[in-house]
Amino acid sequence: MKTIVVIDYGLGNLKSVRRAFERAGARVVISSNLVDIKGADGLVLPGVGAFHDGMARLGQLQEVLFEAVDDGKMLLGICLGMQMFLSESEEGGGHAGLGLIPGEVVRFGVGGLKVPHMGWNSISFDSGLWFFSGVSDRSYVYFVHSYYVRTRAEFVVATCDYGVDFAAVVANRAGNVIGTQYHPEKSGDVGLRMIHNFVEMV
Repeated sequence: MKTIVVIDYGLGNLKSVRRAFERAGARVVISSNLVDIKGADGLVLPGVGAFHDGMARLGQLQEVLFEAVDDGKMLLGICLGMQMFLSESEEGGGHAGLGLIPGEVVRFGVGGLKVPHMGWNSISFDSGLWFFSGVSDRSYVYFVHSYYVRTRAEFVVATCDYGVDFAAVVANRAGNVIGTQYHPEKSGDVGLRMIHNFVEMV
Protein backbone atom coordinates (compact mmCIF):
# COMPACT_ATOMS: atom_id res chain seq x y z
CA MET A 1 0.00 0.00 0.00
CA LYS A 2 1.34 3.41 -0.97
CA THR A 3 1.98 5.95 1.77
CA ILE A 4 0.73 9.47 1.17
CA VAL A 5 1.89 12.15 3.58
CA VAL A 6 -0.50 15.08 3.97
CA ILE A 7 1.72 17.93 5.07
CA ASP A 8 0.54 19.52 8.29
CA TYR A 9 1.69 23.13 8.53
CA GLY A 10 -1.29 24.37 10.51
CA LEU A 11 -3.65 25.29 7.66
CA GLY A 12 -6.14 23.12 5.80
CA ASN A 13 -8.93 20.63 6.24
CA LEU A 14 -6.62 17.73 6.97
CA LYS A 15 -9.19 15.20 8.13
CA SER A 16 -11.35 15.38 5.01
CA VAL A 17 -8.24 15.13 2.82
CA ARG A 18 -7.09 12.08 4.77
CA ARG A 19 -10.47 10.37 4.44
CA ALA A 20 -10.55 10.94 0.70
CA PHE A 21 -7.09 9.47 0.17
CA GLU A 22 -7.89 6.51 2.41
CA ARG A 23 -10.99 5.86 0.29
CA ALA A 24 -8.70 5.92 -2.76
CA GLY A 25 -6.69 3.05 -1.27
CA ALA A 26 -3.70 4.85 0.25
CA ARG A 27 -2.13 4.69 3.68
CA VAL A 28 -2.28 8.29 4.89
CA VAL A 29 -0.04 10.02 7.41
CA ILE A 30 -0.68 13.62 8.49
CA SER A 31 2.68 14.99 9.51
CA SER A 32 5.16 17.86 9.56
CA ASN A 33 8.00 15.50 10.43
CA LEU A 34 10.86 15.67 7.94
CA VAL A 35 11.51 11.92 8.19
CA ASP A 36 7.87 11.14 7.35
CA ILE A 37 7.91 13.52 4.40
CA LYS A 38 11.16 12.15 3.00
CA GLY A 39 9.89 8.58 3.34
CA ALA A 40 6.53 9.16 1.66
CA ASP A 41 5.60 7.67 -1.69
CA GLY A 42 3.65 10.84 -2.51
CA LEU A 43 2.94 14.20 -0.89
CA VAL A 44 -0.14 16.40 -0.55
CA LEU A 45 0.02 20.09 0.34
CA PRO A 46 -3.51 21.18 1.31
CA GLY A 47 -4.42 24.66 2.44
CA VAL A 48 -7.16 27.08 3.40
CA GLY A 49 -6.32 30.67 4.32
CA ALA A 50 -4.00 33.51 3.39
CA PHE A 51 -0.99 33.06 1.11
CA HIS A 52 1.45 34.86 3.44
CA ASP A 53 0.37 32.76 6.44
CA GLY A 54 0.81 29.58 4.45
CA MET A 55 4.31 30.45 3.29
CA ALA A 56 5.34 31.57 6.78
CA ARG A 57 4.02 28.38 8.38
CA LEU A 58 5.80 26.14 5.88
CA GLY A 59 9.14 27.41 7.15
CA GLN A 60 11.83 24.73 6.93
CA LEU A 61 9.43 22.38 5.17
CA GLN A 62 10.04 24.35 1.98
CA GLU A 63 13.49 22.81 1.57
CA VAL A 64 12.28 19.24 1.97
CA LEU A 65 9.56 19.94 -0.62
CA PHE A 66 12.18 21.18 -3.09
CA GLU A 67 14.26 18.05 -2.47
CA ALA A 68 11.24 15.78 -2.97
CA VAL A 69 10.30 17.46 -6.25
CA ASP A 70 13.91 17.33 -7.50
CA ASP A 71 13.91 13.59 -6.73
CA GLY A 72 10.80 13.15 -8.88
CA LYS A 73 8.37 12.52 -6.04
CA MET A 74 4.70 13.30 -6.80
CA LEU A 75 3.34 16.41 -5.07
CA LEU A 76 -0.32 17.48 -5.15
CA GLY A 77 -1.34 20.96 -4.01
CA ILE A 78 -4.95 21.75 -3.12
CA CYS A 79 -6.42 25.29 -3.14
CA LEU A 80 -3.94 27.44 -1.15
CA GLY A 81 -1.44 24.60 -1.52
CA MET A 82 -1.65 25.00 -5.30
CA GLN A 83 -1.33 28.78 -5.09
CA MET A 84 1.85 28.50 -3.04
CA PHE A 85 3.44 26.58 -5.93
CA LEU A 86 3.54 29.86 -7.88
CA SER A 87 6.30 32.47 -7.91
CA GLU A 88 4.36 35.17 -6.07
CA SER A 89 0.97 36.38 -4.87
CA GLU A 90 -0.47 39.89 -4.68
CA GLU A 91 -2.48 38.90 -1.59
CA GLY A 92 -1.56 40.92 1.50
CA GLY A 93 0.58 43.36 -0.45
CA GLY A 94 2.66 40.80 -2.32
CA HIS A 95 4.66 37.79 -1.17
CA ALA A 96 7.01 35.25 -2.75
CA GLY A 97 5.84 31.68 -3.26
CA LEU A 98 7.68 28.40 -3.75
CA GLY A 99 8.36 29.07 -7.42
CA LEU A 100 7.73 25.48 -8.49
CA ILE A 101 5.54 26.88 -11.28
CA PRO A 102 6.16 30.36 -12.75
CA GLY A 103 3.37 32.89 -12.46
CA GLU A 104 1.36 34.87 -9.96
CA VAL A 105 -1.75 34.68 -7.81
CA VAL A 106 -4.19 37.57 -8.30
CA ARG A 107 -7.57 38.56 -6.89
CA PHE A 108 -10.79 38.23 -8.84
CA GLY A 109 -11.85 41.64 -10.11
CA VAL A 110 -15.02 40.77 -12.00
CA GLY A 111 -18.01 43.07 -11.83
CA GLY A 112 -21.28 41.65 -10.61
CA LEU A 113 -19.87 38.30 -9.48
CA LYS A 114 -19.49 37.44 -5.83
CA VAL A 115 -16.04 37.03 -4.33
CA PRO A 116 -15.06 34.51 -3.12
CA HIS A 117 -15.90 32.17 -5.95
CA MET A 118 -17.68 29.54 -3.91
CA GLY A 119 -19.58 26.42 -4.91
CA TRP A 120 -19.75 24.05 -7.85
CA ASN A 121 -18.39 24.98 -11.26
CA SER A 122 -17.30 23.02 -14.32
CA ILE A 123 -13.75 22.58 -15.57
CA SER A 124 -12.43 22.06 -19.10
CA PHE A 125 -9.41 19.89 -19.79
CA ASP A 126 -7.60 17.57 -22.16
CA SER A 127 -8.94 14.15 -21.19
CA GLY A 128 -5.65 12.55 -22.22
CA LEU A 129 -3.90 13.57 -19.00
CA TRP A 130 -3.58 10.77 -16.42
CA PHE A 131 -5.05 12.95 -13.65
CA PHE A 132 -8.40 13.04 -15.49
CA SER A 133 -8.62 9.35 -16.36
CA GLY A 134 -12.25 8.29 -15.96
CA VAL A 135 -13.43 11.91 -15.59
CA SER A 136 -15.55 13.67 -18.20
CA ASP A 137 -14.68 17.09 -19.57
CA ARG A 138 -16.94 19.82 -18.11
CA SER A 139 -17.33 17.88 -14.85
CA TYR A 140 -18.31 19.91 -11.81
CA VAL A 141 -15.99 20.38 -8.83
CA TYR A 142 -16.14 22.43 -5.65
CA PHE A 143 -14.34 25.79 -5.35
CA VAL A 144 -13.77 28.25 -2.49
CA HIS A 145 -11.30 31.02 -3.36
CA SER A 146 -10.92 34.77 -3.81
CA TYR A 147 -7.61 34.61 -5.69
CA TYR A 148 -6.67 32.67 -8.80
CA VAL A 149 -3.48 31.56 -10.56
CA ARG A 150 -2.22 33.33 -13.64
CA THR A 151 0.52 31.45 -15.49
CA ARG A 152 1.62 30.52 -19.00
CA ALA A 153 -0.56 28.17 -21.03
CA GLU A 154 2.04 25.39 -20.96
CA PHE A 155 1.50 24.98 -17.20
CA VAL A 156 -2.32 25.01 -17.34
CA VAL A 157 -3.98 21.61 -17.71
CA ALA A 158 -7.57 22.56 -16.82
CA THR A 159 -9.50 25.81 -16.81
CA CYS A 160 -12.67 27.21 -15.27
CA ASP A 161 -14.75 30.27 -16.14
CA TYR A 162 -15.76 32.74 -13.45
CA GLY A 163 -15.87 36.07 -15.23
CA VAL A 164 -12.33 35.23 -16.37
CA ASP A 165 -10.93 31.99 -17.74
CA PHE A 166 -8.60 30.92 -14.94
CA ALA A 167 -6.34 27.94 -14.21
CA ALA A 168 -8.24 25.23 -12.32
CA VAL A 169 -5.36 22.73 -12.50
CA VAL A 170 -1.67 23.42 -13.10
CA ALA A 171 1.35 21.14 -13.49
CA ASN A 172 5.08 21.54 -13.91
CA ARG A 173 6.95 20.41 -17.01
CA ALA A 174 8.14 17.20 -15.36
CA GLY A 175 4.55 16.27 -14.43
CA ASN A 176 5.31 15.42 -10.80
CA VAL A 177 3.91 18.67 -9.37
CA ILE A 178 0.19 19.16 -9.91
CA GLY A 179 -2.17 21.59 -8.23
CA THR A 180 -5.95 21.96 -8.10
CA GLN A 181 -7.62 25.28 -7.29
CA TYR A 182 -10.75 23.36 -6.32
CA HIS A 183 -11.09 20.85 -3.50
CA PRO A 184 -11.12 17.32 -4.94
CA GLU A 185 -11.83 15.93 -1.45
CA LYS A 186 -15.11 17.90 -1.48
CA SER A 187 -16.01 17.18 -5.11
CA GLY A 188 -17.86 13.89 -4.76
CA ASP A 189 -17.13 10.94 -7.02
CA VAL A 190 -15.39 13.16 -9.60
CA GLY A 191 -12.89 14.44 -7.05
CA LEU A 192 -12.39 10.99 -5.56
CA ARG A 193 -11.54 9.66 -9.01
CA MET A 194 -8.85 12.32 -9.43
CA ILE A 195 -7.43 11.45 -6.03
CA HIS A 196 -7.42 7.77 -6.99
CA ASN A 197 -5.57 8.67 -10.20
CA PHE A 198 -2.96 10.55 -8.18
CA VAL A 199 -2.45 7.60 -5.85
CA GLU A 200 -2.10 5.27 -8.84
CA MET A 201 0.50 7.55 -10.41
CA VAL A 202 2.59 7.80 -7.22
